[in-house]
Amino acid sequence: MEPVTAPFSQTPMGGDKKAQTGSLIASDFQTFLRMLTTQIQNQDPLNPMESTDFATQLATFSGVEQQVRSNDLLTSLNAGIARLGMGDTARWVGMEAQANMAVSYDGEPLSLQVSPNERATRMELLALNTAGQVVQSLAIDPSGGRISWTGLTEAGDPLPTGIYSFQARSFVAGQEVPKTEPVAAFAKIHEARMDGDQLRLVMAGGAEIAADDVAALRLAEAR
Repeated sequence: MEPVTAPFSQTPMGGDKKAQTGSLIASDFQTFLRMLTTQIQNQDPLNPMESTDFATQLATFSGVEQQVRSNDLLTSLNAGIARLGMGDTARWVGMEAQANMAVSYDGEPLSLQVSPNERATRMELLALNTAGQVVQSLAIDPSGGRISWTGLTEAGDPLPTGIYSFQARSFVAGQEVPKTEPVAAFAKIHEARMDGDQLRLVMAGGAEIAADDVAALRLAEAR
């Protein structure tokens, strides 16, 4: 019986990774054909395999091949969508974004967004330095909302310039709630860039956040 052969070619879809995927498919296809030929040559002549069995095996391999190609196509589409998203998000550069993040303080007031806590009878805003130490604690309204943090001490002197993060500590019936909640801050967007498949924003002061973490946008306030 003559060995079964079939022409097969794989055109790279672009990029080394896709070329390697095509080579692997071609290699696996040739391996499949060799196995199929071996099956035919060594089958029991008194009980030969049905032709439908060979067709089923070939169809199964073809389905796997098409799935691999479909996965490559989806990957390309996702990358294209991400690039389009970056083009839109690039317009954010120069605006101010609200997110749970550390922000740069240069002596000017910072705009913060506190989530309300209906159960709290008292709430405090905690300002933390880069070492995670609480450098200031201020009483705030448990109903939350937007507040302006001046960074001034009780004596009216500003805290040192640098990076600060904020948390809210709640009290219920005079008892401190063990878990603090992050407080969102506004900061100016300096850069939008791709990190793999993720779009990231570089904020004033050097902090980086994912674009998905942005809760609100506004025009940068003039200073």
